[in-house]
Amino acid sequence: MTAQTLSPPDTILEQARWLTSPDAARWLNLAAESTDDVTTLAKHLRRDLSAEQTHLVLEQVPLRKRAREKFAAADAMFFTAKGLEQATDEIVADYKSRRFAEARRVFDLCTGIGGDLLALAGKSETVGFDRDPFCAELAAANARLLPRSAGAVEVRAADVAEADLSQCDAWHIDPDRRPQGKRTTRASGYEPSADGVDRLLAVNPHAAIKVAPAAELPRRWTEKAELEWISRGGQCRQLVAWFGRLAGEGSSHRATVLGSEGAARSLAGIPGDEVPVAREIARYVYEPDAAVLAAKLTAALAAEHAFAAVAPGVPYWTASQQIDDPMLACFEVEEVLPLDVKKLKALVRDADLGSLEIKVRGVDVDPADLRKRLRPTGERPATLLLFRGPQRAHAL
Repeated sequence: MTAQTLSPPDTILEQARWLTSPDAARWLNLAAESTDDVTTLAKHLRRDLSAEQTHLVLEQVPLRKRAREKFAAADAMFFTAKGLEQATDEIVADYKSRRFAEARRVFDLCTGIGGDLLALAGKSETVGFDRDPFCAELAAANARLLPRSAGAVEVRAADVAEADLSQCDAWHIDPDRRPQGKRTTRASGYEPSADGVDRLLAVNPHAAIKVAPAAELPRRWTEKAELEWISRGGQCRQLVAWFGRLAGEGSSHRATVLGSEGAARSLAGIPGDEVPVAREIARYVYEPDAAVLAAKLTAALAAEHAFAAVAPGVPYWTASQQIDDPMLACFEVEEVLPLDVKKLKALVRDADLGSLEIKVRGVDVDPADLRKRLRPTGERPATLLLFRGPQRAHAL
């Protein structure tokens, strides 16, 4: 493939427009299909492209590969490293967008590369805002992949302060948690800050604020909002503070677990972690999903299934019956031992254990170090649960 050398883009916006153009598409396809190492591929591209264009093409190839975990259409989308890291994956985004089903017009603030924007546009007329013109251009290009049945989509390279929220029915925001380059869990350190978000809420109270699962939110938010921790694939992905008409009725805390096809299992309740303690460990032990732990709804879930804890304050529960619940990981107990390396090593050898997952609650043990000491070289996979009891540490 040959072509005339393209003049290098002079601005960030021009770079983004070139990257998302048909001219760049053929080079992106060539790079994706190439089996050359990066150095050789770069030399090949530089015969026809500028240094800036070559960099843009080479950057997209690994980003698109990583993005396949989040987006089905990743190979046709455009990303930045930060934008991909912060983007909501399409299963979580689709779940969240269901709350906006009654909104005719939605604003998506701090839209990034458009993870939430794409899902919202499937339900409503949507306008995205991002002050980074490069990201805004990529989000607009990603939105062009939407089917014609989607709502109208517009992306503006503008600060959130320029968004007139009186012109939408509801809005979503993903504040930058690294405005100074270092991640913060405090909403006061976000961009826009908690105070800045308050000013937006004063204009339009029907909002969804996406933050990290461990975010420290101001009390004025937690007293008004419904807080929902959302997990998928065993990881708690995000916390959403729902305000106004977007908030559900009743309990202020909700944990939601999403399956691979988007099926949702939700639990709402009052935060609490007091679970009755079992007299003995039964045939099965259960571990609650990360979203349940983050939402502090362990007592509510344990009560739903009449579980008892293996020890006070330990989120491992036991029961004699096997229960199928997306919010629970179930383990069948084979041995109950004290936390003694010598005895554990003998168990690993005698039980022919190989692949060994080690989970720790309340004991000062490094799983990687313990695995090396136990030397599991057998054929059987197993999970080792370590926890602190009233008198001593135990291993299941």
